[in-house]
Amino acid sequence: MINQFASLCPLAGRIILGLYFVLPGGLMKIFNYQGTADYMASHGMVMIPFFLVLTIIIQLGGGAALIVGYKTQIAAFLLAGLTLVISIVMHDFWDMEAGLQQSHETQNFVKNLGIIAGLLVMSGLGAGAYSLDNRKEQ
Repeated sequence: MINQFASLCPLAGRIILGLYFVLPGGLMKIFNYQGTADYMASHGMVMIPFFLVLTIIIQLGGGAALIVGYKTQIAAFLLAGLTLVISIVMHDFWDMEAGLQQSHETQNFVKNLGIIAGLLVMSGLGAGAYSLDNRKEQ
């Protein structure tokens, strides 16, 4: 029973993290492209079309890879790096005056650190039993 539970945890974690990058990550950036571009501009981003499209591709591709467990360690490491960069550039609470916006950006920054931690664990330990990475050769 415990062994089966331990085998299902990486699957659940991969699916949840993957959905985070596919749904509110990549897809919302597509459907709200201009709003996302404006938000990036408000944080001083340069080359916004390039970086926004690159982010969408990494989030959709990496998220999908996590969900099915394909090249999981690489996808998780790439998403961890992207999330770190986004956190530093877009959630720069240290440059804001105290108040609701600073509190919101601090919360997003710390939440992203938790996501990065999960992705780094997945990078180190792999996809788990129920994944394309660990399918049995036929």
